[in-house]
Amino acid sequence: MEDKITFGSQEFKMIDRANVMISGINKIISFDDEEFLLESVMGNIHLKGENLELLKLDTNDGNVKIKGKINSFMYLDGKEKTKEDSFITKLFK
Repeated sequence: MEDKITFGSQEFKMIDRANVMISGINKIISFDDEEFLLESVMGNIHLKGENLELLKLDTNDGNVKIKGKINSFMYLDGKEKTKEDSFITKLFK
């Protein structure tokens, strides 16, 4: 059985580095006051910051609203490079 990947639209809006609104969220994988890991229609998202707080979660529309000091926002592609991988890659280039 093949897994189908369905993409939808996604919007990310940050106001004053303190409030974030994200659409296209399928689920919240984990969160605490320093980081959120979200599954979205465009891939997993890793959000880091300080004093983060979930303000709104709309599971029907896939909207999430988070407040706190935002330090980073990154899409994860699932392929983490290790030092060994990068060394071997450089060696054979």
